[in-house]
Amino acid sequence: MKSLAKEENQSPKRRWSLQDFDVGKPLGKGKFGRVYLAREVRSKYIVALKVIFKEQMDKYMIHHQLKREMEIQTSLRHPNILRLYGWFHDAERIFLILEYAHRGELYRELRKNGHLDEKQAATYILSLTQALAYLHEKHVIHRDIKPENLLLDHEGRLKIADFGWAVQSINKRHTMCGTLDYLAPEMVENKAHDYAIDNWTLGILCYELLYGVPPFEAESQSDTFKSSW
Repeated sequence: MKSLAKEENQSPKRRWSLQDFDVGKPLGKGKFGRVYLAREVRSKYIVALKVIFKEQMDKYMIHHQLKREMEIQTSLRHPNILRLYGWFHDAERIFLILEYAHRGELYRELRKNGHLDEKQAATYILSLTQALAYLHEKHVIHRDIKPENLLLDHEGRLKIADFGWAVQSINKRHTMCGTLDYLAPEMVENKAHDYAIDNWTLGILCYELLYGVPPFEAESQSDTFKSSW
């Protein structure tokens, strides 16, 4: 089967449209749209088609954020980072053509099993460490590493996904972002931060994979902040 990645390399300026895909079952639903299983008609290659509604983009003013996400993810080439092959749009929606991760979120596997054994946890952490090292070499900070944003392909290989909070910069940043249980101390204190915040979440995730819950989980936001110290 001819891969979409190879076709993309051969025709980098190809203009996609919805007619190029057979759209199948929904894979998930988010704040701004939905994700569907899809097959590219010509190559028969299976992808995930993320549909974002322009009305929601206007409502939450995420135009710049989405543009940055697409630019960053399109430029990345690593076996443990989910590929963004391309995008297109119509009057109401923007469509992102993404690599399909057959086994879904690591979060689902973690909830199903309660926790992972040391060997499996170590395998995932190694993959994540290598992917983060690659990102940081390119001055990309993900800023939202968590089990929901880590996907597994049909071979069980880990893939970093969802670059909605990612930024590419050699300077420290100041935006408060991410997910509460995984926030680094400098983020909690609203201080300038750099790629080290991804390394912090790497440690948080390692604990969660082994014990089933993040180490600083608490009933309230203030309690979570206190326990992280």
